[in-house]
Amino acid sequence: MTTKTPSPTPREAFDLLMSGNQRFVAGTPEHPNQDAARRTETAPVQHPFAVLFGCSDSRLAAEIIFDRGLGDLFVVRTAGHVMGPEVLGSIEYGVGVLGCPLVVVLGHDSCGAVAATRAAVADGTTADGYVRDVIERVTPSVLASRAAGHTEDADFIAEHVRRSVDLLLDRSRALAEAVADGRAAVVGLSYRLVDGTAHVVTTRGLEEAAGTAA
Repeated sequence: MTTKTPSPTPREAFDLLMSGNQRFVAGTPEHPNQDAARRTETAPVQHPFAVLFGCSDSRLAAEIIFDRGLGDLFVVRTAGHVMGPEVLGSIEYGVGVLGCPLVVVLGHDSCGAVAATRAAVADGTTADGYVRDVIERVTPSVLASRAAGHTEDADFIAEHVRRSVDLLLDRSRALAEAVADGRAAVVGLSYRLVDGTAHVVTTRGLEEAAGTAA
């Protein structure tokens, strides 16, 4: 009979996630929970320790860059990590139903959605179809970053991550209450494609973790 491991605290979940990223960066991944035994264990039920809401970029595979396996992360991904009702519902499911104590908003450098939005704001160009919707959702972040005088890609990415965290908590009462009650924390991270490191941009409910980024 399998005994369920007690859920980690938000801080423990954050440390578990970041230790995996450190292994990935160092080139010493352990590839945990990726064998047949884990497959069998998680077939009837899942107990992920974090919701990972990130960009759909092909270079941002969550289980790889955080060295995790089956049943560890509840992953939600959209281009530019833009959110609509389906995204909010998925994140609330991860926290409220699955009991995840940590929600991560994961941005990254060289983000195509942010680059396209910067171009659209600068010269008035736009995209066709639903890509236009993605650009419209990223536009407030780009405008705020420009208003602050930013010119570097890293600053635009960080601003978009911060605004995504704020928007998530503003729109999801369930998540905001979980953070206020200490049952969950939300962390915004920015990932660097070249070296594989994930850096803390902002935290809600986990302020003491802000200095522990890789």
